[in-house]
Amino acid sequence: MQDYSDYKYIVFFDGVCGICNRFIDFLLARKKGRHLYFSPLQGNAAKAVLSKEYHAMDTIVFKTEKRIYTKSTAALRIASSLGGLWKLSLIFLVVPAFIRNFVYDVIAANRYKWFGKKESCRIPTPQERDRFLD
Repeated sequence: MQDYSDYKYIVFFDGVCGICNRFIDFLLARKKGRHLYFSPLQGNAAKAVLSKEYHAMDTIVFKTEKRIYTKSTAALRIASSLGGLWKLSLIFLVVPAFIRNFVYDVIAANRYKWFGKKESCRIPTPQERDRFLD
């Protein structure tokens, strides 16, 4: 089994979800996001790094050096990791997690209907390949 401990910032996402893939495209387009690595929740890296409690396909998971974040907190922490004005996204952490996650859960429950579902997990382009763990 491969060792993923050298990867300090990993974004785990639903590889067939339209909005998840758009978010990954957004992150890949940012030069300040070069520290981020990606893996679908359906992949081997997710199975190796995350405990079973994090394998639900209805959440995004952000693994940092020190913690694992899910749902709205993960999305905000990922955005803030881009630096610059994106750090301001952390201001939304003042909104209680149960409120943020309620909105997140509504979107997650309807994501395939609203944003589409792919037939298979996202295949990175040759230029993106070094940023994907699976």
